[in-house]
Amino acid sequence: MVHGNTPPVGEADGLDAAARMVGDRWSLRLVGALLEGDRTFGELASDISGIAPTILTARLRTLQSIGLLTATPYELRPVRMRYSLTATARPLAVAIATLAEWGAAREGTSGPAVHRPCGTTVVTRRWCATCDEPVDPRDNDAGDDLVWC
Repeated sequence: MVHGNTPPVGEADGLDAAARMVGDRWSLRLVGALLEGDRTFGELASDISGIAPTILTARLRTLQSIGLLTATPYELRPVRMRYSLTATARPLAVAIATLAEWGAAREGTSGPAVHRPCGTTVVTRRWCATCDEPVDPRDNDAGDDLVWC
């Protein structure tokens, strides 16, 4: 029996993979901070309140090892790095924005995102870039041409 909110099996596998990579709160907040642009360790520590330096270091190393961010030295003595997201990590922007909006709504701290020109609530949905049309959630054969919009 499939419930209305239960993802199809292929999506559940993908969700499990995503959760293994960025499912903890610090990784999500770290990727979210880097979506705004490159940051140094000190800037990230300042932007992400409550994160211990050891946790920040561990998460940066993990995200770098799975190819979601790069570290580029900007000082050699001592070695200091500037962190940035890879192209692989950029699509997480939609997921993080959606999670942040959902969390804020659940906490009662903000309303839904609104499209300023028309005042309509913004909805995230699957979209086929090739066909230029929405994709039915039951269509599991959409391939790599899917984008979220």
